[in-house]
Amino acid sequence: METQKIMRGEKVVILADHREIASNVTRHLREHDADIREIQLKVGDYIVSERVAVERKSVPDFLQSVIDQRLFKQMEQLADSYEKPVLILEGNPELLFLERNMHANTVRGVLSSIAIDYRIPIIWTHNSKETAAQIYWMAYREQVQERKGLQIRCNKRNRTLAHHQEFLVAGLPNVSNVLSKRLLKHFGTVRDVYDATPEELMKVEGIGKEKAKNVWELINAEYQEKED
Repeated sequence: METQKIMRGEKVVILADHREIASNVTRHLREHDADIREIQLKVGDYIVSERVAVERKSVPDFLQSVIDQRLFKQMEQLADSYEKPVLILEGNPELLFLERNMHANTVRGVLSSIAIDYRIPIIWTHNSKETAAQIYWMAYREQVQERKGLQIRCNKRNRTLAHHQEFLVAGLPNVSNVLSKRLLKHFGTVRDVYDATPEELMKVEGIGKEKAKNVWELINAEYQEKED
């Protein structure tokens, strides 16, 4: 595991990913008299101590990250690298069920997976100002009250056979990391997952008729090289 210790002075130091610097969150953080340091982070958006890192997502970004499957990879990296990872969801919670035409139970399933499978607590904030206040007080608690140092971590795990199997199955359409594990537990091998009929795929929790059809069609479609 690669770590980098950060020295701090009298102020609370918060490390912010360089993509977050243009956001209103960092502006509000400076109103709390925090020392904000821009850095390129491989994991998380904000680091507040050696054990706490924060991933911040607006409601639209959260939903999009579910669709393109970025979310589960981010949650996995966060949980692997920090003892106390936190996900902040910023915006109106009701919009989770109104935007992107995503089924409400899908959203509930994703939130449950984050909390239960990855053991990452979810904190809701209404806007960037509230997000900044939450991040600041987490940093204050860690650095001042708990006397925790500040470190950047990038956990480089040894990839097991199971991880590679899960990675292959998670490459199928709309198959998350959690769903890939269910498929492998049900069928036993990657080959058996790939050989399954749509009807057999639908026996796995989370695989509906449309998803089973898309998975089967991708596996069985004839390859046609795209001409440049």
